This record gives sequence, C-alpha cells and structure tokens, in this order.
Amino acid sequence: MNDGILHGMRVVEVSAFVAAPLGGMTLAQMGAEVIRIDGLEGGLDYRRWPVTEDNTSLFWAGLNKAKRSVVIDITKAQGRELAQALITAPGKDAGFLLTNFPPRGWLDYETLRGQRDDLIQLTIQGDRHGGSAVDYTVNPRLGLPYLTGPQDVYGAVNHVLPAWDLITGQMAAVGLLSAERQRDRSGVGQHVKLALEDVALAVMGHLGFLAEAQRGEQRQRYGNDLFGAFGRDFVTRDGQRIMVVGLTLKQWRSLCEVTGISEQVDALAQQLGVDLNREGERFEARKALAALISPWVASRTLEEITAIFEDSGVCWSRYQSICTLLHEDPSCSEQNPLFKLLEQPGIGRVLTPGLPLRFNDQHRTPQPAPQLGADTEAVLMDVLGLSSGEFGALHDQGLVRTSVS
Repeated sequence: MNDGILHGMRVVEVSAFVAAPLGGMTLAQMGAEVIRIDGLEGGLDYRRWPVTEDNTSLFWAGLNKAKRSVVIDITKAQGRELAQALITAPGKDAGFLLTNFPPRGWLDYETLRGQRDDLIQLTIQGDRHGGSAVDYTVNPRLGLPYLTGPQDVYGAVNHVLPAWDLITGQMAAVGLLSAERQRDRSGVGQHVKLALEDVALAVMGHLGFLAEAQRGEQRQRYGNDLFGAFGRDFVTRDGQRIMVVGLTLKQWRSLCEVTGISEQVDALAQQLGVDLNREGERFEARKALAALISPWVASRTLEEITAIFEDSGVCWSRYQSICTLLHEDPSCSEQNPLFKLLEQPGIGRVLTPGLPLRFNDQHRTPQPAPQLGADTEAVLMDVLGLSSGEFGALHDQGLVRTSVS
C-alpha cells in the first residue's frame, strides 16, 4: 500500500502515451492512489513499442508503475456512467481527473462537474485549440531539427527524446497539486488545460531562443559543441569517446589544470585578445582550445582518464550505449537506491526506477505497473461500494474485466 507524501489522494487517469501517464505515475510514486481507466482491450498505448516477444509493452509498463488498473467497457452508456462515478466519487482527497483525451462526451468537464462541483480536471492538449500534436510535430515548428546534428548536414535532424511530453507530464502533476491547494482553501474546483505546444513555446522563450531570433540572429548547427561555452567530444587512445565540458569557471580551470594546458591557454588568450575566463569567449575560441586538449585525451586510455578526472572537479562523461549503461554502470543498478529488481507482471524481473525525489533523503521502494484490469473489482467495490454480487453482474454483462477474465 502506498504511504508516500501524497498518501490519501485519489486521482483517476484516462490517458495514453507519455505526458498524462507520466504525470499520473509521478503522483502515484509520491503515494497517491492513481486509478487508470482503460477500455476492454487496453488503451491506445497498451501495445506501444518497445515490446517483448509476446507483444507485452515495456513502454506501457514503464509509464504506469504504482498505479491501479480498472477496465470498463466505455463504449457502452452504463460503462461510461461507471467511469464517471469513479471520477466524481466523494472524498476530501478525491475528485481529480487527469486526461489527455478530448474533454467531451463522458469526459466533458461541465457534465462531470454536475456530479461533483469541486472536481479538478486537468486536460493535456496538443495545442491550445485542442488540436492534435506530439513532440515529432511540435519540434519542426520550433526549428530545433535545424539545430540538431553535425554541422555539415543539410536539412532536418530529429532526436529521439520526447522532451515536451516529459516536461508536460511533470507540469501536469504540478498543475493538479496547485489546483488542489486552491480547492483546499476555497472549496472551488476547476478545469486546468495544459497544451504540449504551449509548454514547448514557453521553454523556447525561457532559454532565449525566441529573443535571439527577435534580434535577427539565426542560430547555426554546432554538432557536439556546447553552444555558448566550451564543451565537446574527444576520442581516447583506445578509441572511446568522451564529452568534456567547461561551462562554469571552476569546471574550466579544473580541466586546464588536470590536462596541464593552463599556460598555453593564457598564451592563447593573449594572442587572440580575449578573456577565456568568460564562457562566451571560450565558445568563440573553441577550435583552438580543442586543439590543446585533444592530444592530451588521444594519448591516454579511458581508464587512465577516468582515474585522473575522478574527484578533480572536471565535468565530463563517457559515451556509452544503453546496454553498456545497464550492464556496466553502477549508477544504473541496485547500487543506486533509485532502482530495484522487481517482478513485472507479463515481463519478468526488470530493473525498475522509483521516484527521483527524495523526501527527508529517503527513497521509496518502486512498484511495478499493474496487469490490465488487476484492480477492477477491488476499486469498484471500495470506491463505489458495489457488492460482490453487483460486480459479478457487471462482469457477466461484459461491462468490466479483470486481469483473469
């Protein structure tokens, strides 16, 4: 049973793909009871890749940890009424709906509010008009694919991380909790709307991309160089690739000291007439600085560099595959309290992360995702007060399903 900082809070989630499930999982990992409602065959993302040999989704399991799963035939009126009853069920710490489905029909806010006037509903949208959007459609509009990739590449280069989905998911959790705080003070619920595109546009403004363009400056591709400071990749003597960053002055001075180039850097600064203690001027001189560091890296193995850089104040990392991360990196193992090897239904033992937040410096033990419909009977009986006979009748009519149906 959850006993985290949000213990007692009950949230109903009707969702698919990344942002909304991530928001719900964040709340669940903090101790909220998050009840995911799906149709009889699961949601739109129930078979989303990557999958196992028998088509069990690793994606779905990863984004639904610590939740409860209820399966209802929402194509039928009686099933939709059951789902609405779950959403609007009484309780001081209940009455929360998180969804990324259009707020109409049985998910219409005003309709639900008629059953519980202090309902808090957070709806994730593609754009502010309610249109469809995902990272792969938002990024092209932002111009980021023209900044990604090697400098000599022409055209757009997409990247694989759904950044806006991830940020939106976290903002959804924050939005629900903020609305809950207001309701606690005023007794008033509300319909909170959060558009993926707006999240992306806001971040573009926060990071200076929009102001830069407004000044008439078109940012170029810089490959693996860190824009606005010194940072780039180098190849070691044994063919390994590392990333070295001198963003802050402390990081930069540590890098110069351990590589023994401090005097050469001072001479270069005098020659170029620049102050290399300033990050922007390090960026301008990045090629000359890389030429000083590259021979030092190229003459040493990764093991030698690791021993030198460790505890030196240098900001760096090695490039490694996900398989190497999993099998060789202690940070991605049970040596890190974030992780536990758990039995995931339908998949087997999986290295499972918990919540990165540590309250009072304590990690909560991660919990696996439920099997589809695993909690249908318990939730309907506990939350709606159905008897076993009433639940059995619904089951026999095909309106609900359990994990063993």
